[in-house]
Amino acid sequence: MRQYVYQPCIPTRGTKVPAGGEWLHEVKHDGFRMIVQRDGGRVRLFTRNGHDWSERYPWIVDAARRVRTKQFVIDGEAVVLGVDGISDFAALYSRKHDEAVQFYAFDLLAGEGDDMRGLPLSMRKTNLARLLARRSDGIFVAPFEQGEIGPDLFRAACSMGREGIVSKHRDRPYRAGRSPHWVKVKNPTSPAMTRAQDIEWPSRRPR
Repeated sequence: MRQYVYQPCIPTRGTKVPAGGEWLHEVKHDGFRMIVQRDGGRVRLFTRNGHDWSERYPWIVDAARRVRTKQFVIDGEAVVLGVDGISDFAALYSRKHDEAVQFYAFDLLAGEGDDMRGLPLSMRKTNLARLLARRSDGIFVAPFEQGEIGPDLFRAACSMGREGIVSKHRDRPYRAGRSPHWVKVKNPTSPAMTRAQDIEWPSRRPR
């Protein structure tokens, strides 16, 4: 039985990057969407579809245990980074590098027993930065830009071969399911455009 509570917010597919000052923009890393839950000494990693992959990515689990706060829920992306710092989806999907999978954290859903999903994104980002202020290898805060830089950031992401960017309204709460306040615009030349969307391995133990 699936034992997770926090279902992810899913961005709406867009063709144009929002440019207003109320938007935050994150470069999209090519990986698996993941929610990291810690409750005391127990850390669980849940996929977008609710599968528990806690045994699959030990580096993320160990990093979560090194965070001083004992209870939190973080939304983000599990990735394998190449020597150029760009996420390598083929390496991630191959299952040959599970021990090297890291986590880009971009949202804080709960901390120390407090549900933070009702807070504006800008406040959740601030709380996330505070939670992960002491760097723990294996989990990183995903950088972001704000305001009218969005279209320029998208062009830069495309030129570097990244998957695209996700723009999020800074004043909106976190809501499970498809959201018009999160907009994903993909790089048309990215490998992600030519493969099946939102691939997940079957729910089985790691090899």
